[in-house]
Order: sequence, then structure tokens, then C-alpha cells
Amino acid sequence: MRQLFFIIGFLFLQAAAVAQPFEGKIIYENKYKSKLPNVTDEQLTAMMGGKQDYFVKSGNYKIATSGSYFQWQIYVNKDNKLYNKLASSESIYWIDAASNPDAVIKADIKKAATEILGYTCDEITLTCKSGVQKYYYSSKLKADAKLFTNFKYQNFYEYISRTQALPLKMTIETPQFSLESVATEVKPMTLDAKLFTIPADAKLEKSPF
Repeated sequence: MRQLFFIIGFLFLQAAAVAQPFEGKIIYENKYKSKLPNVTDEQLTAMMGGKQDYFVKSGNYKIATSGSYFQWQIYVNKDNKLYNKLASSESIYWIDAASNPDAVIKADIKKAATEILGYTCDEITLTCKSGVQKYYYSSKLKADAKLFTNFKYQNFYEYISRTQALPLKMTIETPQFSLESVATEVKPMTLDAKLFTIPADAKLEKSPF
């Protein structure tokens, strides 16, 4: 389950424009296929969210999902932590983004692999200990990897340092599930920094997942 939280967030961290960091909202559609005998595809998608809104500003991001279990995630750059809110708990669970239980074995890039929302996208395939991950990204939606130097969790810096770009599509294969996530809309806009703050009275706990 912890890996699910990362994957939801991992897709959306990298947003940036050509001349300056991207600020705004990205809308994504997610499709999960469960490999667990007691969880159907529909149940997993409903739990984690078939639709999500991603907001990004100055190296911080927030994801708001339609999930019945996973509600939102915030990455606070200055803390280098991922904060997750679940429907089943009043607590907000944090993960140290400097930790990394996974590792990249090899990385392959294919140029001009597909087109998404009018963007010509390259494809990067990361073969990891946890499974195979593919990301499709456009050079027109760049990211500053220096903002995420300490984001080692689930090989994020491995990805961002190679592509310097936002994925518009992602496919993930793990022993528990497969995921396809595709951007359906890119909306530049000015965002309030308060959107990326954790409530002062929030009950914080280290994630057990």
C-alpha cells in the first residue's frame, strides 16, 4: 500500500514549463488492475481514485483524488516529506522522501514514442527491483531536478535527473497491481501557497506502510 501512495504522487512531482517552473493544475485518469485475489480492479480503482487533480507550485505539490480510501497527498519540499491522508484515519501519515527501499537496475529512453494532449513524448523505461515502470514525457514540460536532489524515495531523483520533465502518461507493473495513468488536461494557473501547507493542528504519524 505504501508503494501505491508513492506512485500516485510520483507521477505528478515533476511539472515545469520551458522558461520557468510550471504552476497550475493537471488532471489525470487512473486505471488499476489488481493482482490480489481478494481485490477487484474496480475496488482498487475506487479505493485509490480513478480521477485526480494535481496542483504544483515551487517544488511543492498536492494531489486530490476521487478515492474512497486515499484522499490526498502533499509533498512539502522544505521538509522533503510526503504527507498522506486516508479516509480511515484522522491522522496524516508522513514518509521521509530521502529513504529508498527500491533501486533502478537499468534505464532506457525511446525518442518520440507517442503523442499526448498534442505533446510529442519520449518514453523512459526504468527496470527496478520492484518491477518495470514506463513514463512518457515532453521536453516542453520541463522540471528543475535540483529542487528534488534529496527526493530518493522510489527512485524519484533517478527519474527526474534523466528526464528533467513531467510525465504525461505512466504505466507501472508490480506483483500486486498494474497502473495506467494518463493526463487529460494541463491548466497553468496561479496557486495560493497555502494549498501546500499541512494544517497546524493536524495529528502527524510516521507511515506504517
